[in-house]
Formats: sequence, C-alpha cells, structure tokens
Amino acid sequence: MKAIEVGGTADHIHALLSMAPTMAPATVVQILKGNSSKWINESLGLPCRFEWQEGYGAFSVSFSQVDKTVAYIRNQEEHHRKKSIQQEYLGFLKKHRIPYDERYIWS
Repeated sequence: MKAIEVGGTADHIHALLSMAPTMAPATVVQILKGNSSKWINESLGLPCRFEWQEGYGAFSVSFSQVDKTVAYIRNQEEHHRKKSIQQEYLGFLKKHRIPYDERYIWS
C-alpha cells in the first residue's frame, strides 16, 4: 500500500491509501493501527499507553476524487469547526443508506 495523504485532528485521522485490490481493508487497518501504536508507545514517551479505538470506517474513492479528498484531509481542523466528525460520519452513512448500529457510533 502507499499513503497518498494522512491527516486529522486530536480525535481522529483520515488516511487516503492506494492499495492492491487483493488487500482486505481490515488487514490494512490492522497493519496501520498495530505499527503506529507500537511506534507511538515506544517513541513518544507518553504518560499512559496509547491505544486506537476498536472500530474504523473505510470507504473507496474514485481516481477523479483524489485531489478533492487530499484537500479535505488537509483541511480537517477548519472543516470540523463547522461540523463534528460524529455529525459528518452519521450524515455520510445516512446519505448513502449505509446501515449501522448505534452501539458502534461515538457516544
């Protein structure tokens, strides 16, 4: 896989990745979370152990939307001054009629 753009805010990240069609999104997330949490815990000297939340969202983006997606990722702080990640995520799921369980959405 190749990272095209990675960014976010204090409570979430976005990663636009190019990956082989044979790679399962769950495997990609497992690799990213595992390697990054190991690096954070070994390198940053935080007062407590860093852990990612259990869940994640994964969505595909067409090639024609890559530049727009990169701009969106780079502008997270400004973007979330207007709409929280929770509001945005739920709106996205509803707009695209993606079923979800409230128990697995932020509280």
